[in-house]
Amino acid sequence: MRPEKASIVSDLSEKLNRSPFLLVTDYQRMKVDQFGELRNRLAPAGAEVRVVKNSFLKRAMADSGMPDVGDKLTGQTAIVMGENDVAPVAKILKMFAAEFKIAALKIGVVDKAILSTSDVEALAELPAREILLAQLLGLFQAPATRLVRILNEPAAAFARLLAAKAEKSEAAPAAEAKKEEAEAPAAPAEAPATPTAETSAAPPAEEARATESTTGETKTDSAS
Repeated sequence: MRPEKASIVSDLSEKLNRSPFLLVTDYQRMKVDQFGELRNRLAPAGAEVRVVKNSFLKRAMADSGMPDVGDKLTGQTAIVMGENDVAPVAKILKMFAAEFKIAALKIGVVDKAILSTSDVEALAELPAREILLAQLLGLFQAPATRLVRILNEPAAAFARLLAAKAEKSEAAPAAEAKKEEAEAPAAPAEAPATPTAETSAAPPAEEARATESTTGETKTDSAS
């Protein structure tokens, strides 16, 4: 290979090594102003588009340790590379192709894994990397929050137990007093009055009448 061609392949290999993705498109019907428009749209996403010969790209991909996709590299080829997230770049390409009906995607390579056209289009539907990271962080934080709650629960339960014991201790004397009052024997009923000596000596009415009758008879006998 001539030195100028070797230099092109070497430069391309270096860029492929720095880029986490490679998107291969067909620019056959793309006009100069449209190519410039695509370049301008890709720049904010940290990506670039460039036209390469298929033979150079095959060699550079081989030198970079990328999979062999030689059968897909036909026609006029433009490649998109970058050093940032692939999802926004895939979204830009998808919208551009739908708008201008050009730049059809041939194949994609992400982290040295081959992706089909449908796979790359699926990447285009993903949210931005920052949003994905925020969602992932939320997933990590949710179990951590539950874990903290679980770890705090024994302390909270212990505090509730101490409060219950204190409340029970305060209520115990009053309950004991009520219990003793309920169990105390009732006062005995008033005993009937004990008869006095006079009452005991007083004869009944029948004895009094008998005494009077005897006395009368005695007096009659004495008079006769």
